[in-house]
Amino acid sequence: MLNNKQKNYLRKISYQNDILKFNIGKNTITNTVLDTLDKALVAHELIKVSFLKSSSDNKNQFILDLLSNLSCDLVEEKGNTIILYRANPELKNKIILPK
Repeated sequence: MLNNKQKNYLRKISYQNDILKFNIGKNTITNTVLDTLDKALVAHELIKVSFLKSSSDNKNQFILDLLSNLSCDLVEEKGNTIILYRANPELKNKIILPK
């Protein structure tokens, strides 16, 4: 679980750097989507996921599904975009969070 200081730090990183961004449409979240996002989190720790406007009805359920299936933390939800974080201690250039 991330505290506010850590979330602010991760938000700052996501705005300053071009992090990976994925789009999710109106269909359900498939295993392929989950596998792709999982691999991205392993490789980069921090990713953005955008929901197309057509999926806005199911956005909250999609977010809950992603968080539970990927075992990651929600850094921010802003409009139709969320930022997800999952630490990877084996990553060479890992993100070091403030305490």
